[in-house]
Amino acid sequence: MMNIKAFRLVSAIERELLMGDKDHINIECIECCGKNLYVGTNECFIYHFLLEENMSPNGKVTFSATKQRHKYLGFKKPVNELKAASALNRLLVLCDNTIALVNMMNLEPIPSGARIKGAVTFALNENPVSGDPFCVEVCIISVKRRTIQMFMVYEDRVQIVKEVSTPEQPFAVAVDGHFLCLALTTQYIILNYNTGASQDLFPYCSEERQPIVKRIGRQEFLLAGPGGLGMFATVDGISQRAPVHWSENVIGAAICFPYVIALDDEFITVHSMLDQQQKQTLPFKEGHILQDFEGRVIVATSKGVYILVPLPLERQIQDLLASRRVEEALVLAKGARRNIPKEKFQVMYRRILQQAGFIQFAQLQFLEAKELFRSGQLDVRELISLYPFLLPTTSSFTRSHPPLHEYADLNQLTQGDQEKMAKCKRFLMSYLNEVRSTEVANGYKEDIDTALLKLYAEADHESLLDLLVTENSCLLTDSVAWLEKHKKYFALGLLYHYNGQDATAVQLWVNIVNGEIHDSTRSDLYEYIVDFLTYCLDQELVWKYAEWVLQKSEEVGVQIFTKRPLEEHQKDIFNPDDIINCLKKYPKSIIKYLEHLVVDRKVQKEEYHTHLAILYLEKVLQQKPSANGNCAEVTETQAKLRSLLQKSDLYRVHCLIDKIQGTSLHMESAILHGKLEEHDRALHILVHELKDFSAAKDYCLWNSQSKDPLYRQRLFHMLLSVYLKPGPSDCDLVPAAVDLLNHHATEFDAAQVLQLVPDTWSVQLLAPFLTRAVRESLHTKRMTQAALGLAKAENLLYKHDKIKLKGSPVRLSDKKLCQMCQSPFCEPVFVRYPNGGVVHTHCAANRHTNLNSSSPGNRT
Repeated sequence: MMNIKAFRLVSAIERELLMGDKDHINIECIECCGKNLYVGTNECFIYHFLLEENMSPNGKVTFSATKQRHKYLGFKKPVNELKAASALNRLLVLCDNTIALVNMMNLEPIPSGARIKGAVTFALNENPVSGDPFCVEVCIISVKRRTIQMFMVYEDRVQIVKEVSTPEQPFAVAVDGHFLCLALTTQYIILNYNTGASQDLFPYCSEERQPIVKRIGRQEFLLAGPGGLGMFATVDGISQRAPVHWSENVIGAAICFPYVIALDDEFITVHSMLDQQQKQTLPFKEGHILQDFEGRVIVATSKGVYILVPLPLERQIQDLLASRRVEEALVLAKGARRNIPKEKFQVMYRRILQQAGFIQFAQLQFLEAKELFRSGQLDVRELISLYPFLLPTTSSFTRSHPPLHEYADLNQLTQGDQEKMAKCKRFLMSYLNEVRSTEVANGYKEDIDTALLKLYAEADHESLLDLLVTENSCLLTDSVAWLEKHKKYFALGLLYHYNGQDATAVQLWVNIVNGEIHDSTRSDLYEYIVDFLTYCLDQELVWKYAEWVLQKSEEVGVQIFTKRPLEEHQKDIFNPDDIINCLKKYPKSIIKYLEHLVVDRKVQKEEYHTHLAILYLEKVLQQKPSANGNCAEVTETQAKLRSLLQKSDLYRVHCLIDKIQGTSLHMESAILHGKLEEHDRALHILVHELKDFSAAKDYCLWNSQSKDPLYRQRLFHMLLSVYLKPGPSDCDLVPAAVDLLNHHATEFDAAQVLQLVPDTWSVQLLAPFLTRAVRESLHTKRMTQAALGLAKAENLLYKHDKIKLKGSPVRLSDKKLCQMCQSPFCEPVFVRYPNGGVVHTHCAANRHTNLNSSSPGNRT
């Protein structure tokens, strides 16, 4: 067990001052009250000394005792015990089984001569129950066998209060309130002298060794237990603290929180009440008295008196920390809470936690260090300052004084061990990342984030980018130099962007893509730049790099215009005409942008629709003649052209027809003629030139979308007419006509069809058409009849409602009087109110002009 220096033994009364050259004088007992020290001797003398505490030049506490007086009590017996009752200005003296009261100052007996006789030993009740401030409660072990007596002691009289019998002969007693802790012959017990209830504690043989019973706090006692244990017990008979291990031959014990001090034949031992460990051993021979008086611990031999001076707890804790005994230091610091004012303790304890954290950090115990730093509310810059160059150059931080640790920097702490240094840096990264969003970072965010950026950059850590794309406080000047040093140019661009310097950021990224500087952070940096410009609000910056992104890739580069946020389109921040003018040199880009306007945004502007259709047409015409051309691309472009021609009504049809004249784009030509309502010509192209009967049927369908059924019927009749029109290819068209009729019977007027078809066609050939036509006719007839029936029923309901609304008839005669003027009706004209009242028309009119008049209508 490593010792700490908790106490220093200082002489209080020199031997010569007490007894001079009389060797036969021995110290029997002592008492200390404030500066007054009393000594009882074997020759029945009491000595009174004034004890002064001094501080030597080297900072050590010393004591000087001045003898005030001495008093001989007149017996030839030793003075056994002394107890001071300062409230009464009395000293209780036990000598020859009698407790006498003497004046504390002049040691003279009190005039009344009041005393307590028949006492073996006694104890004062430090938790009195009487509530009388001018009274002391005393418990004595009586010379009567197995008897305890309670007395009230006043300035000049004593009064017995209670006498209690005990199961065995008591040898030692301590008092707290109504509770007595007694050492009997074979055991310790707790006895309530008020109720008589007792509680056995544990066995103890008084014949083998001297019992110790000491009150150490409210309702708690310290006892000398078996096996060399110092046992704690409450008045309830339980122990709330673990025992301390002391010598088998303990003579006395005292408390000086948080320590238990024990005295045996050769040593004074100091044990912690917090962790029960022995902390200090002081050689001390021939000692026979150990007592604590109001926090002052005094030990004595038969010839001298000494004081155990406690070293300041802060110094003890610092000694433990210096010895790397972190746990013990923290336990001692927590235990010191009760002895130190709250605010002072909190400041002290936080500093101790911080020091302990650095000790654990130096031993690479990072989890423990982190917890200590957090609990101690460490200024995180103390930790950052250990790492060279991490704090910003503008930081005004200076380390705590006195210092929290002994290290200049990380190199000294790790002694140059690169592996340890790497572990320390990883810990700091983790710790800073955790605390940067907590209260610990308040006021230090710039220092923390800058340090974190430097660590990430140096370690090539993936979290560097995460730091820069989220809210951060990285200092720009320091960070730029550091990122350039470690060639983190992409990250540097993010830093510029975060600080509002987008032009600098984009130029830096462009240089990386161009190969002027090297940074492999992102293999898709070009696409990233395009995406960045797409969402950039700076129009000037977008136009500046538009040519560059388009030259790299037309398909990707055009996204800076086609994928812009919707709100920009709504505000027309970028003029489409300006963009089209910019894209003229880039055929792929301009097509994609026009598709964006026409197809995606559905801009209803003839110029854009026409321009896109012409570009599609030119592309198709350029690639059509090439036998080795990309067929899939040609087909896709043609499909887009046909879709645009079909769906759009905004392009200039005549312009496109002129461009298609003389080409093989028959389908496109047919679509354009259809837009001009030249359906006969369009269908002729589809049937006779393309011979695409399916396309001809589809032409009728899509051209009649959103039109009335008669328009569609007219188109199908036109197509049938084209099929049936005499010509050189009649044999090819007959099956197409039959197929059209049999599969789209509902689109035709059967009566007109029967007039058009040749008489040579058999009924069997047109059976599907005729069947569907008859069914459709019957269905139409029945649906019309059902609709007619429903209409008649609805009309009947309306008539019924009308009759109900007419209500009961109003009978009018010359005997009927107007309810307003009470005159009869002269003509069959009247006004009827909802309540049934009948009035003249002119009376009703007057009522409406005179709103204050009373009328039958007002009551309804």
